[in-house]
Amino acid sequence: MRLTADDLRATLWQRQGLLERAESSPDAVRHWTELLIGLQGQDRLPPYLGLAARLDGFAPGHLSDQLAEGALVRMVTMRGTLHVHTPADALTLRSFTRPAQEREYAASATIAPARGVPAEEIAAAARRLCASPISMKELGIRLAEQWPDVPPGALAHVARVTVSLVQVPPRGLWERSGGVVLQDVGAYLGAAESSADRPAIAARYLRAFGPATAADLTAWSGVPGLTEVIAEVPGLIEHQGPDGALFDVSDAPIVPGDTALGVRLLGKYDNLWLAHRARDRVTDPEARRRWMGANGGSGHTVFVEGRLAGLWRVSEGLVETELFGSIPAAARRALRTETDRVQALLAQP
Repeated sequence: MRLTADDLRATLWQRQGLLERAESSPDAVRHWTELLIGLQGQDRLPPYLGLAARLDGFAPGHLSDQLAEGALVRMVTMRGTLHVHTPADALTLRSFTRPAQEREYAASATIAPARGVPAEEIAAAARRLCASPISMKELGIRLAEQWPDVPPGALAHVARVTVSLVQVPPRGLWERSGGVVLQDVGAYLGAAESSADRPAIAARYLRAFGPATAADLTAWSGVPGLTEVIAEVPGLIEHQGPDGALFDVSDAPIVPGDTALGVRLLGKYDNLWLAHRARDRVTDPEARRRWMGANGGSGHTVFVEGRLAGLWRVSEGLVETELFGSIPAAARRALRTETDRVQALLAQP
């Protein structure tokens, strides 16, 4: 099938659960966390905002309570960034993203002073120390007792890259604060890590973000060399997009490009626009530049008809929007409705 850029945008919108909200519940939160292969969680708010954009009646406790109970967890996975995951994904995804962690180990200036110590020795010591919750600072101090000539920060960073570590609550909970406290994912969940089924992960990626290319899968995961993995997806089909061949699972829907996509307010980060090589399905270079600002992620995001159309921020307790240009009257009305929805969400204790 030949697909236009509009077809791809509308299809992504549907697969991401943004075309029409589903009813919210703790089960729905877990379902979408699994379906999206995690929620981008570099900041505290984006996972909550992402779910509120996808689920009708979403309450912060639908996510926060499950994080507190260990029914969902926060940890570093794709692209070396924090995500919220189901326990099943938390126990397998790090084996898939390991090449990205190995590349970070080789390139990180923070880690450089620790490279004289075998990484597997630091990892083994870190796993023992992280069998119980421990702060990042204390982890570095304790590791430095074994390697006193290496800066504690470098040792702790090696542990972060080489060991699957959960960020233990209360960090990440709704209206709660807390420092970075870590625990080995297996110890935290009471289950052993296992190897990922790489073609199954590629199929899940296509179902949530496709049609796409191996380069897109790499952009999402941070893992290079995935052409053969894509090729191993059962029942793989091929479409033609504006820039060439795109791959997909055979039973995933394609949505016509003239479908109305509406208005959504999302967080500062969301894999909706971070999961493709060119990052142009729902953005354009100028919009991304304005979103990035000087240091990256200058504000939360406004999407109109499936495109990044502005930013929003909270000022004195009120949601304020900054559009990049004019939008139709119907979209302005929809934006007010979405702004009121987010305002009500943020007011919840």
